[in-house]
Amino acid sequence: MEAVLNITGGPVSGTIRAHGAKNSVLPILAATLLGKGVSIISNCPDLTDVHATLKILCHLGCKAEYDGGIVTVDSSSVTRSDIPESLMREMRSSVIFLGAILARTGQAEMSHPGGCELGTRPIDLHLSALQSLGAETFEVSGIIKCKAKRLYGNEIILSFPSVGATENIMLAACAADGVTIIKNAAREPEIEDLQSFLTAMGAKIDGAGTSTIRVSGSKEKLRGAAHRILPDRIETATYLCAAAMAGGKIRIEDVVPEHNAAVLSALSEAGCSITAESGAIELARYKPLRPMHPIRTMPYPGFPTDAQSPVMAVCTRAEGTTVFTENIFESRFRHVGELARMGADIRVEGRVAIVSGVGKLSGTRVKCTDLRGGAALMVAAMGAEGVTSITDLRHIDRGYERPEEVLTQLGVKAERIEI
Repeated sequence: MEAVLNITGGPVSGTIRAHGAKNSVLPILAATLLGKGVSIISNCPDLTDVHATLKILCHLGCKAEYDGGIVTVDSSSVTRSDIPESLMREMRSSVIFLGAILARTGQAEMSHPGGCELGTRPIDLHLSALQSLGAETFEVSGIIKCKAKRLYGNEIILSFPSVGATENIMLAACAADGVTIIKNAAREPEIEDLQSFLTAMGAKIDGAGTSTIRVSGSKEKLRGAAHRILPDRIETATYLCAAAMAGGKIRIEDVVPEHNAAVLSALSEAGCSITAESGAIELARYKPLRPMHPIRTMPYPGFPTDAQSPVMAVCTRAEGTTVFTENIFESRFRHVGELARMGADIRVEGRVAIVSGVGKLSGTRVKCTDLRGGAALMVAAMGAEGVTSITDLRHIDRGYERPEEVLTQLGVKAERIEI
């Protein structure tokens, strides 16, 4: 059975609340493997990626349940150290289990991860870092295998501030003898959230949010802990873009405004009036959209690659030209063809996309190419004439909890239909 999301564009008005961060909950759920006992994770979004992660935990021998935004994981018994290909293919971030399984069992086995096709996302940084901690890594017929009788702390200098590699090192280092120092570490808020949870479990970590993270490994077993997932800054950015595109006024609560500083700056350039206060952001747009200064995706605190697609959708209606340079993934313009079906004028040259605003977009049937590309289509639909029918919603469902309900709260006609 296939689902279609029908959206009729028009101005927005209303208040919504941000869900928990997809990019935070997945590594934190993997981290529950490190502590023997029960962990209770609240503010968990109801996403297919979250449920895929729970399947992996259950496969490994844990008891994991989702109930109304709360995940309970009992990792007292871990009976396996492998993840089958069928589960790995459901999401790219499944590789985050590598460090956690290795730390808990001394060995790990998995195939290359699946998920959105955004181009190559090599895991060599992950493997070389684990080797620095004393693990043996090798690949046989497409299966990645790691083993280590003991892990030892070390200084690891990342060639690129990879979020996934930073998280994998943090997880593995918790079980290593001695001190591990990660230099050129990723600085994303989700790294800080992982540190908070690991600290609650009894780990000794500091420096998350800076380029240097220090982990003091311990032979003592970590314990289960309670933790609340931070707000999703990319979901927040997406709905701010939807309001900017449609016009009107929106208020998003349960957010951390500074996590969206780069996106707020870009939307302000486009002519939106933005007010940020503790825990909330208000955006209003009543005048025509203006083009933005050139946007270059960069590691945090730079402009997030995950927000590039929805912001590009906003620029398709701006009165001028905006240039996007994608520095993180080489295939993150796959949504451009679908936006063009709606009447957008976008020219792609390698990692650069030149967006010339048009007078109108027209609703039509479009297909999600990936998670954030699907978000771009939702945003574009908000500023299009007529009805936009978005298909292949499995991509959107990986990162957005029931978007049709959120848009309905804002006074938008949005309906999911099962065909």
